[in-house]
Amino acid sequence: MIGYSKNAALHPANSRGFSLIEVLVTIIILMIGLLGLAGLQARALTAQMESYQRSQALILLKDMASRIEANRKNAAAYVTTLNPAASCPAAGATVASKDLNEWCNALLGAAEVQGAAKVGAMIGAQGCITQTIAPATGVSAQYLVAVAWQGLNSTAAPSITCGQNQFGANDALRRVVAIPVNIADLL
Repeated sequence: MIGYSKNAALHPANSRGFSLIEVLVTIIILMIGLLGLAGLQARALTAQMESYQRSQALILLKDMASRIEANRKNAAAYVTTLNPAASCPAAGATVASKDLNEWCNALLGAAEVQGAAKVGAMIGAQGCITQTIAPATGVSAQYLVAVAWQGLNSTAAPSITCGQNQFGANDALRRVVAIPVNIADLL
């Protein structure tokens, strides 16, 4: 046993190529981790955009509900379906027509402008105001104010019909938020 050492396996001549394989495996593991991180970042950006659009829709929804409540006697004049992509109603002499015109422009994104483009709202935003309960003596009238827009990922299609079939064949991209507005009996 002359020249035999207990640590012969650790001798540099016996471990040739070991660190190269180790480096390649480390690079592959790192690459998989970075791809996962890139996917996570893309999903986070999508979720952030969805959240931004929902918050904008809620702001516009509450704005119109407040306008209807402020003009209670003429609440029925607000019943409409607005598709800003087609055209906004002209601002007439009545408070309701001015409110609808301003709401339509807000749905277009007029609150935030970049160059000539209106960018302050949702993708393909639409507004709908429907009467769900007719006014009668002793019964409050009820209106449903809804805002619809196109989301980025498919989900379950909403049951509210505002914006239905307006975002292509896939109604699962449609997002809707709504709020009821009760107008007490004014008789």
